[in-house]
Amino acid sequence: MELFDMLKALCEANGTSGDETAAAKVAAEYLGKYMPVTVDTLGNVTGDTGVSGSKILLDAHLDRIGFAVTAIDEKGFIKVARVGGIDPIVLAAAEVTIHGKEDVYGVIISTPPHLSKGSDGKAPEIADIAIDTGMSKEEAEKIISIGDRITMRGDIKKMLGERVCGAALDDRSGVAAILRCLEILGEKVNDLPIAVMFSSCEETGSAAAKSGSFNVQPDEAIAVDVSFAKAPGIKESVRAELGKGTMIGYAPSLNFELSRKLEALAKEKGIAYQVEVMGSSTGTNADDMVTAGRGTKMALLSIPQRNMHTQSEVVDLRDVESTAQLMAAYILAREGNENA
Repeated sequence: MELFDMLKALCEANGTSGDETAAAKVAAEYLGKYMPVTVDTLGNVTGDTGVSGSKILLDAHLDRIGFAVTAIDEKGFIKVARVGGIDPIVLAAAEVTIHGKEDVYGVIISTPPHLSKGSDGKAPEIADIAIDTGMSKEEAEKIISIGDRITMRGDIKKMLGERVCGAALDDRSGVAAILRCLEILGEKVNDLPIAVMFSSCEETGSAAAKSGSFNVQPDEAIAVDVSFAKAPGIKESVRAELGKGTMIGYAPSLNFELSRKLEALAKEKGIAYQVEVMGSSTGTNADDMVTAGRGTKMALLSIPQRNMHTQSEVVDLRDVESTAQLMAAYILAREGNENA
Protein backbone atom coordinates (compact mmCIF):
# COMPACT_ATOMS: atom_id res chain seq x y z
CA MET A 1 0.00 0.00 0.00
CA GLU A 2 1.14 3.58 -0.59
CA LEU A 3 2.03 4.94 2.85
CA PHE A 4 1.07 8.54 2.09
CA ASP A 5 -2.31 7.59 0.62
CA MET A 6 -3.14 5.41 3.63
CA LEU A 7 -2.09 8.15 6.04
CA LYS A 8 -4.20 10.69 4.19
CA ALA A 9 -7.28 8.44 4.34
CA LEU A 10 -6.79 7.89 8.08
CA CYS A 11 -6.18 11.54 8.93
CA GLU A 12 -9.07 12.99 6.99
CA ALA A 13 -11.68 10.89 8.80
CA ASN A 14 -13.54 12.40 11.74
CA GLY A 15 -12.75 10.77 15.06
CA THR A 16 -12.54 13.07 18.06
CA SER A 17 -12.28 11.33 21.43
CA GLY A 18 -15.46 9.42 22.22
CA ASP A 19 -16.75 9.68 18.64
CA GLU A 20 -14.18 7.71 16.64
CA THR A 21 -16.69 5.92 14.40
CA ALA A 22 -15.60 7.38 11.05
CA ALA A 23 -11.89 6.86 11.71
CA ALA A 24 -12.58 3.41 13.15
CA LYS A 25 -14.30 2.38 9.94
CA VAL A 26 -11.30 3.39 7.83
CA ALA A 27 -8.81 1.73 10.18
CA ALA A 28 -10.87 -1.45 10.45
CA GLU A 29 -10.99 -1.79 6.66
CA TYR A 30 -7.20 -1.70 6.48
CA LEU A 31 -6.71 -3.98 9.49
CA GLY A 32 -9.26 -6.49 8.24
CA LYS A 33 -6.91 -7.42 5.40
CA TYR A 34 -4.66 -9.11 7.95
CA MET A 35 -6.85 -10.49 10.76
CA PRO A 36 -10.41 -10.64 12.10
CA VAL A 37 -11.51 -7.30 13.58
CA THR A 38 -13.92 -6.36 16.36
CA VAL A 39 -14.96 -3.07 17.95
CA ASP A 40 -15.42 -3.20 21.73
CA THR A 41 -17.72 -1.30 24.08
CA LEU A 42 -15.38 1.68 24.37
CA GLY A 43 -14.73 1.95 20.64
CA ASN A 44 -11.34 0.25 20.45
CA VAL A 45 -10.74 -1.38 17.06
CA THR A 46 -9.03 -4.68 17.85
CA GLY A 47 -7.63 -7.38 15.60
CA ASP A 48 -6.19 -10.75 16.63
CA THR A 49 -4.67 -13.53 14.55
CA GLY A 50 -5.89 -16.07 17.10
CA VAL A 51 -2.56 -17.90 17.00
CA SER A 52 -1.54 -19.43 20.33
CA GLY A 53 1.77 -18.55 21.93
CA SER A 54 3.43 -15.58 23.57
CA LYS A 55 1.20 -12.77 22.31
CA ILE A 56 2.39 -9.29 21.39
CA LEU A 57 -0.03 -6.37 21.21
CA LEU A 58 0.61 -3.36 18.96
CA ASP A 59 -1.30 -0.22 19.96
CA ALA A 60 -1.81 3.24 18.47
CA HIS A 61 -4.60 5.61 19.43
CA LEU A 62 -7.26 6.38 16.89
CA ASP A 63 -8.81 9.52 18.32
CA ARG A 64 -7.88 13.11 17.52
CA ILE A 65 -8.31 16.36 19.40
CA GLY A 66 -11.24 18.62 18.65
CA PHE A 67 -14.23 20.40 20.17
CA ALA A 68 -17.83 19.71 21.11
CA VAL A 69 -20.67 22.14 20.45
CA THR A 70 -22.01 23.62 23.71
CA ALA A 71 -24.35 26.33 22.40
CA ILE A 72 -25.57 28.29 19.39
CA ASP A 73 -25.93 31.94 20.37
CA GLU A 74 -28.54 34.43 19.20
CA LYS A 75 -26.32 35.58 16.33
CA GLY A 76 -25.72 32.01 15.12
CA PHE A 77 -22.16 31.74 16.44
CA ILE A 78 -21.14 28.30 17.70
CA LYS A 79 -19.76 27.98 21.25
CA VAL A 80 -17.54 25.05 22.17
CA ALA A 81 -15.77 22.95 24.79
CA ARG A 82 -12.41 21.39 24.09
CA VAL A 83 -12.01 17.64 23.52
CA GLY A 84 -8.37 16.92 24.29
CA GLY A 85 -5.40 19.20 24.77
CA ILE A 86 -5.99 22.12 22.44
CA ASP A 87 -4.05 25.32 23.16
CA PRO A 88 -6.19 28.42 22.51
CA ILE A 89 -3.12 30.31 21.35
CA VAL A 90 -3.14 28.45 18.01
CA LEU A 91 -6.85 28.86 17.30
CA ALA A 92 -7.30 32.43 16.05
CA ALA A 93 -8.87 32.35 12.56
CA ALA A 94 -8.45 28.57 12.34
CA GLU A 95 -10.70 26.72 9.91
CA VAL A 96 -12.88 23.95 11.33
CA THR A 97 -15.46 21.39 10.29
CA ILE A 98 -18.58 20.94 12.41
CA HIS A 99 -19.84 17.38 12.08
CA GLY A 100 -23.59 17.93 12.32
CA LYS A 101 -26.36 16.32 10.27
CA GLU A 102 -24.01 17.30 7.47
CA ASP A 103 -20.50 18.72 7.61
CA VAL A 104 -20.44 22.50 8.08
CA TYR A 105 -17.45 24.71 7.32
CA GLY A 106 -16.58 27.30 9.96
CA VAL A 107 -13.89 29.76 11.04
CA ILE A 108 -12.93 30.62 14.60
CA ILE A 109 -13.41 34.34 15.23
CA SER A 110 -10.21 36.37 15.47
CA THR A 111 -9.95 39.95 16.73
CA PRO A 112 -7.83 42.05 14.32
CA PRO A 113 -4.78 43.71 15.92
CA HIS A 114 -6.22 47.12 15.00
CA LEU A 115 -9.07 46.47 17.44
CA SER A 116 -7.19 44.65 20.17
CA LYS A 117 -4.99 47.52 21.41
CA GLY A 118 -5.15 47.82 25.15
CA SER A 119 -6.00 44.16 25.68
CA ASP A 120 -3.75 42.01 27.85
CA GLY A 121 -2.54 40.04 24.79
CA LYS A 122 -3.56 36.71 26.28
CA ALA A 123 -5.21 33.98 24.29
CA PRO A 124 -8.95 33.68 24.90
CA GLU A 125 -10.43 30.98 27.08
CA ILE A 126 -12.02 28.10 25.20
CA ALA A 127 -15.43 29.11 26.58
CA ASP A 128 -14.97 32.55 24.96
CA ILE A 129 -14.24 31.16 21.49
CA ALA A 130 -16.92 31.49 18.81
CA ILE A 131 -17.16 29.82 15.40
CA ASP A 132 -18.61 31.70 12.46
CA THR A 133 -20.48 29.53 9.94
CA GLY A 134 -22.31 32.36 8.21
CA MET A 135 -25.64 30.94 9.34
CA SER A 136 -28.31 32.45 11.52
CA LYS A 137 -29.31 30.73 14.76
CA GLU A 138 -32.38 29.24 13.07
CA GLU A 139 -30.38 27.96 10.09
CA ALA A 140 -27.64 26.50 12.28
CA GLU A 141 -30.07 24.68 14.55
CA LYS A 142 -31.47 22.75 11.58
CA ILE A 143 -28.06 21.14 10.98
CA ILE A 144 -26.02 21.50 14.19
CA SER A 145 -26.91 20.03 17.58
CA ILE A 146 -25.44 20.42 21.05
CA GLY A 147 -22.73 17.79 21.49
CA ASP A 148 -21.77 17.60 17.81
CA ARG A 149 -18.02 17.24 17.35
CA ILE A 150 -15.76 19.73 15.60
CA THR A 151 -12.38 19.06 14.01
CA MET A 152 -9.68 21.42 12.86
CA ARG A 153 -9.29 21.50 9.10
CA GLY A 154 -5.82 20.58 7.93
CA ASP A 155 -5.76 18.35 4.86
CA ILE A 156 -2.70 16.12 4.65
CA LYS A 157 -0.20 17.57 2.21
CA LYS A 158 3.21 16.52 0.97
CA MET A 159 6.10 18.84 1.78
CA LEU A 160 9.63 18.68 0.41
CA GLY A 161 11.39 15.36 0.78
CA GLU A 162 9.42 12.84 2.83
CA ARG A 163 7.69 15.27 5.17
CA VAL A 164 3.94 15.58 5.42
CA CYS A 165 1.80 18.20 7.13
CA GLY A 166 -1.76 18.32 8.38
CA ALA A 167 -4.15 17.62 11.24
CA ALA A 168 -4.56 14.31 13.13
CA LEU A 169 -1.05 12.98 12.42
CA ASP A 170 -1.18 12.50 16.21
CA ASP A 171 -1.74 9.59 16.19
CA ARG A 172 -2.96 8.41 12.81
CA SER A 173 0.72 8.19 11.84
CA GLY A 174 1.07 5.57 14.59
CA VAL A 175 -1.91 3.68 13.17
CA ALA A 176 -0.27 3.83 9.73
CA ALA A 177 3.03 2.53 11.15
CA ILE A 178 1.31 -0.55 12.59
CA LEU A 179 -0.54 -1.25 9.34
CA ARG A 180 2.72 -0.87 7.45
CA CYS A 181 4.35 -3.32 9.91
CA LEU A 182 1.69 -5.91 9.05
CA GLU A 183 2.29 -5.31 5.36
CA ILE A 184 6.01 -5.97 5.85
CA LEU A 185 5.23 -9.22 7.67
CA GLY A 186 2.94 -10.25 4.84
CA GLU A 187 1.62 -13.82 4.90
CA LYS A 188 3.68 -14.58 8.02
CA VAL A 189 1.06 -12.65 10.02
CA ASN A 190 -1.23 -15.68 9.76
CA ASP A 191 1.21 -17.79 11.80
CA LEU A 192 2.15 -15.24 14.47
CA PRO A 193 0.50 -14.53 17.86
CA ILE A 194 -0.21 -10.84 17.16
CA ALA A 195 -3.00 -8.58 18.34
CA VAL A 196 -3.53 -5.00 17.20
CA MET A 197 -5.49 -2.29 19.00
CA PHE A 198 -6.39 1.08 17.57
CA SER A 199 -7.56 2.61 20.83
CA SER A 200 -10.13 5.29 21.53
CA CYS A 201 -10.09 8.28 23.89
CA GLU A 202 -6.34 8.58 24.42
CA GLU A 203 -6.49 12.36 24.16
CA THR A 204 -8.84 12.48 27.16
CA GLY A 205 -7.16 9.72 29.18
CA SER A 206 -6.10 6.13 28.48
CA ALA A 207 -8.93 4.17 30.11
CA ALA A 208 -9.98 2.63 26.79
CA ALA A 209 -6.47 1.37 26.09
CA LYS A 210 -6.27 -0.11 29.57
CA SER A 211 -9.54 -2.01 29.20
CA GLY A 212 -8.65 -3.07 25.67
CA SER A 213 -5.27 -4.37 26.80
CA PHE A 214 -6.97 -6.23 29.64
CA ASN A 215 -9.23 -7.96 27.10
CA VAL A 216 -6.26 -9.04 24.97
CA GLN A 217 -4.05 -10.11 27.91
CA PRO A 218 -0.78 -9.84 25.93
CA ASP A 219 2.61 -11.00 27.17
CA GLU A 220 4.32 -8.00 25.56
CA ALA A 221 3.08 -4.80 24.00
CA ILE A 222 4.42 -1.93 21.94
CA ALA A 223 2.58 1.39 22.00
CA VAL A 224 3.15 3.68 19.03
CA ASP A 225 2.58 7.41 19.40
CA VAL A 226 4.16 10.71 18.39
CA SER A 227 6.62 12.78 20.41
CA PHE A 228 8.35 16.13 20.15
CA ALA A 229 10.92 16.93 17.47
CA LYS A 230 13.46 19.73 17.42
CA ALA A 231 12.31 23.07 16.02
CA PRO A 232 13.15 26.74 16.57
CA GLY A 233 12.04 27.81 20.02
CA ILE A 234 11.78 24.25 21.36
CA LYS A 235 13.69 23.61 24.59
CA GLU A 236 17.16 22.04 24.34
CA SER A 237 16.13 18.89 26.16
CA VAL A 238 14.15 17.85 23.06
CA ARG A 239 16.73 15.88 21.09
CA ALA A 240 14.77 14.04 18.40
CA GLU A 241 14.98 15.18 14.79
CA LEU A 242 12.59 14.67 11.90
CA GLY A 243 13.80 12.02 9.48
CA LYS A 244 16.34 10.49 11.86
CA GLY A 245 14.27 7.44 12.77
CA THR A 246 11.82 6.06 15.29
CA MET A 247 12.22 7.05 18.94
CA ILE A 248 12.80 4.14 21.34
CA GLY A 249 11.47 5.09 24.75
CA TYR A 250 13.03 4.59 28.17
CA ALA A 251 10.82 5.32 31.19
CA PRO A 252 9.89 3.76 34.54
CA SER A 253 6.64 2.40 33.08
CA LEU A 254 8.50 0.75 30.21
CA ASN A 255 10.34 -2.57 30.35
CA PHE A 256 14.05 -1.71 30.31
CA GLU A 257 15.08 -5.05 28.81
CA LEU A 258 12.55 -4.73 25.98
CA SER A 259 13.73 -1.21 25.14
CA ARG A 260 17.32 -2.48 25.07
CA LYS A 261 16.33 -5.35 22.77
CA LEU A 262 14.68 -2.94 20.35
CA GLU A 263 17.74 -0.70 20.36
CA ALA A 264 20.11 -3.62 19.74
CA LEU A 265 17.91 -4.94 16.94
CA ALA A 266 17.76 -1.53 15.27
CA LYS A 267 21.55 -1.40 15.28
CA GLU A 268 21.81 -4.95 13.93
CA LYS A 269 19.32 -4.38 11.12
CA GLY A 270 20.48 -0.87 10.23
CA ILE A 271 17.11 0.67 11.10
CA ALA A 272 17.29 4.38 11.86
CA TYR A 273 16.40 5.15 15.47
CA GLN A 274 16.73 7.74 18.24
CA VAL A 275 16.44 7.40 22.00
CA GLU A 276 13.90 9.23 24.15
CA VAL A 277 14.38 9.21 27.93
CA MET A 278 11.47 10.09 30.23
CA GLY A 279 12.12 10.28 33.95
CA SER A 280 8.52 9.72 34.98
CA SER A 281 5.45 8.80 32.93
CA THR A 282 5.44 8.72 29.13
CA GLY A 283 2.13 10.57 28.69
CA THR A 284 0.95 7.80 26.36
CA ASN A 285 -1.23 4.69 26.50
CA ALA A 286 1.83 2.74 27.63
CA ASP A 287 1.47 4.06 31.20
CA ASP A 288 -1.94 2.42 31.61
CA MET A 289 -1.49 -0.64 29.42
CA VAL A 290 1.44 -1.83 31.53
CA THR A 291 -0.81 -2.47 34.55
CA ALA A 292 -3.75 -4.04 32.72
CA GLY A 293 -4.65 -7.53 33.91
CA ARG A 294 -1.65 -9.45 35.12
CA GLY A 295 0.74 -6.76 33.82
CA THR A 296 2.49 -6.44 30.48
CA LYS A 297 6.09 -5.98 29.37
CA MET A 298 5.72 -2.61 27.70
CA ALA A 299 7.71 -0.72 25.05
CA LEU A 300 7.10 2.62 23.37
CA LEU A 301 8.06 3.71 19.87
CA SER A 302 7.38 7.34 18.98
CA ILE A 303 7.32 9.17 15.68
CA PRO A 304 8.99 12.61 15.89
CA GLN A 305 6.52 15.43 15.27
CA ARG A 306 6.46 19.21 15.06
CA ASN A 307 3.49 21.46 15.86
CA MET A 308 1.69 18.86 17.99
CA HIS A 309 -2.04 19.41 18.59
CA THR A 310 -2.46 21.89 15.75
CA GLN A 311 -3.94 21.74 12.27
CA SER A 312 -0.41 21.79 10.84
CA GLU A 313 1.38 18.86 12.49
CA VAL A 314 4.50 17.70 10.65
CA VAL A 315 6.04 14.23 10.49
CA ASP A 316 8.52 12.53 8.18
CA LEU A 317 7.40 9.37 6.38
CA ARG A 318 10.88 7.89 6.90
CA ASP A 319 10.20 7.87 10.64
CA VAL A 320 6.84 6.16 10.13
CA GLU A 321 8.62 3.56 7.99
CA SER A 322 11.46 2.97 10.47
CA THR A 323 8.88 2.49 13.23
CA ALA A 324 7.15 -0.14 11.13
CA GLN A 325 10.40 -1.82 10.16
CA LEU A 326 11.57 -2.11 13.77
CA MET A 327 8.27 -3.58 14.96
CA ALA A 328 8.31 -6.14 12.15
CA ALA A 329 11.92 -7.06 12.85
CA TYR A 330 11.22 -7.50 16.56
CA ILE A 331 8.14 -9.66 15.99
CA LEU A 332 10.16 -11.98 13.75
CA ALA A 333 13.07 -12.10 16.17
CA ARG A 334 11.09 -12.78 19.36
CA GLU A 335 12.47 -15.63 21.45
CA GLY A 336 10.85 -18.95 20.60
CA ASN A 337 9.27 -17.65 17.40
CA GLU A 338 9.66 -20.31 14.73
CA ASN A 339 9.32 -17.67 12.03
CA ALA A 340 12.35 -15.68 13.19
